[in-house]
Amino acid sequence: MKTTPYSTTDAAELYGIPSWSGGWFRVNDKGHVDATPAPGLHATLRDVIDELVQERGESLPVILRFPQILAGRVRQLNEAFRKAIQEYGYTGNYQGVFPIKVNQRRMVVETIAQAGYDYAHGLEAGSKAELALCLAQDMHPNALLCCNGFKDDGFIKLALWGRTLGKNVVITIEKYSELDRILKQARALGVKPAIGVRFKLHARGSGMWEESGGDQAKFGLNAYELLRVVERLREEDMLDSLVMLHTHIGSQITDIRRVKVAVREATQVYAGLVADGVPLKYLNVGGGLGVDYDGSKTTFYVSTNYTMQEYASDIVYTVQETCKAREVAEPTIVSESGRALTAHHAVLIVPVVDVTGPTLDVQAIPPAQEGQHQVVTDMEEILGNISGRNYREMYNDAVGDKQTLHNLFDLGYVNLYDRARGEALFNAILRKVSRQLIGEKYVPDELEDLQKVLADKYICNFSLFQSLPDNWAIGALFPITPLSRLNEEPTRQGTLVDITCDSDGKIEKFIDLRDVKATLPLHALDGDPYYLGFFLMGAYQDVLGSAHNLFGKVSEAHVTARPGGKYHIDLFVRGQKARRMIESMGYEEAMLRESIQEQSAKARKGGTLDPLQEHELLEDYDEELLGYTYLEYENE
Repeated sequence: MKTTPYSTTDAAELYGIPSWSGGWFRVNDKGHVDATPAPGLHATLRDVIDELVQERGESLPVILRFPQILAGRVRQLNEAFRKAIQEYGYTGNYQGVFPIKVNQRRMVVETIAQAGYDYAHGLEAGSKAELALCLAQDMHPNALLCCNGFKDDGFIKLALWGRTLGKNVVITIEKYSELDRILKQARALGVKPAIGVRFKLHARGSGMWEESGGDQAKFGLNAYELLRVVERLREEDMLDSLVMLHTHIGSQITDIRRVKVAVREATQVYAGLVADGVPLKYLNVGGGLGVDYDGSKTTFYVSTNYTMQEYASDIVYTVQETCKAREVAEPTIVSESGRALTAHHAVLIVPVVDVTGPTLDVQAIPPAQEGQHQVVTDMEEILGNISGRNYREMYNDAVGDKQTLHNLFDLGYVNLYDRARGEALFNAILRKVSRQLIGEKYVPDELEDLQKVLADKYICNFSLFQSLPDNWAIGALFPITPLSRLNEEPTRQGTLVDITCDSDGKIEKFIDLRDVKATLPLHALDGDPYYLGFFLMGAYQDVLGSAHNLFGKVSEAHVTARPGGKYHIDLFVRGQKARRMIESMGYEEAMLRESIQEQSAKARKGGTLDPLQEHELLEDYDEELLGYTYLEYENE
């Protein structure tokens, strides 16, 4: 049993921070979480929140974005491939591409374009709107602008105009019929296209998106269709327009072996085309570079069993090995990493506004009344008789008594007071049994869920559907950590619930190095603000969030760390106002106000409102239309 005082090291281990943070976050000596975007630089998250709330009067929740972390991830990826290329003597190059579908936020796209300029790191667009956004970015002349996804004439035409602007735009053929569209628009504009073709590998990824690859993948051509593209371009004397072979086996690939198998197959296809006279320049291995959300370094669906450097090295080695065997030139390797670049830079900060849970303390049990029902007396005796030898028997007896209690209540034989006392006794029994389990090597099956049953519900001011849609929709797990008090041992076990009117708005699964935990260790509220940080939030969550209950996009602050533990809030963007969310559903602000004014005037004439109250009602209504969609408190 641990006898030394609880330390920040214990807290870091408890919440897995060194395992999942990649060095971008830490627990400082005061028990607070720091962002550490570069050597010698750190910013304490609680300090940033205190400035926003206490000094600036802003409301939470808020997303903190760290552009330095984003730029750091771009450098890490490119340097990983640069190191592998140098180590193996690879004669080709590497060019990364960021698929902006992962996060189209302006700060994200512009930071990646700027940080990747010297590496010729490019962008990928999967729609006309995304392409319009990408064309406006300041990119290295050699940086790729890959146009993926299904396309119409307008999409293709805009991509071809991009080449006249000096952009290295490559149009990826996703289905054979797109080739005719590309050739038609290229002739009409007099622009020579750069064409890529997506090939369906029989290899598949691993993890949650395994089904997105393989023979039944949504995008891509089979071997016969690929050869038809080659022959058609040869007939049109445009074979030199085919510059890229593109493959993709899924997102968040957990197992590096799947990557190597897929890359080997892709390189075999590349080598075969080159041997047939196709002047390919780029081999695009697609996305899939994963993020270790739980820090376990395994093939679990929210983890990866490899590092970024291992990913780069294995790809470079596999491509080189296959090209040497086939005696063809080594291509420029392209990867479309999005999740791995963006996940770490964003942290969602939410305040805990209240805690609910079962009545756990014996002192909270209502006193016995005269004529108390025997089943309640039996439960009282169980509570007093629990020991290390009989806790399992006592637990099973209590479960039976509780069921009897409810059955008797339904039949009218137990009154409401006895029911309340019986339920409080049952909760106290559970708490006492749970204490008996401490240190036990074996936990009986019926008691495995006891911790979850006893868990407090920490009510947090956010919407799961808006801010963590992947958690609700596909069970994705994100690291969650208190921002402060990490020099204190947490004494409670909790689950999290949001403020939506939806029973699905809760989190009851949490990361763990060995398993998925049913509860999160948390501190008892002491009257001071208690903030939780949801980490690795930068990929997909910004763009997938829904408007459930009309909770809108949360506010965000862009934070730059400076020497000496200082920081600067470069930009604060307030979250969506209520009227904007309402208008997005087809309502007009003026119509709403007019309706309330008519109703208040009618109420004043009917005598239920006096003129002063009417004025106050209209003021409050206008204020809420212009207010944040989340709960607002004077002191968060």
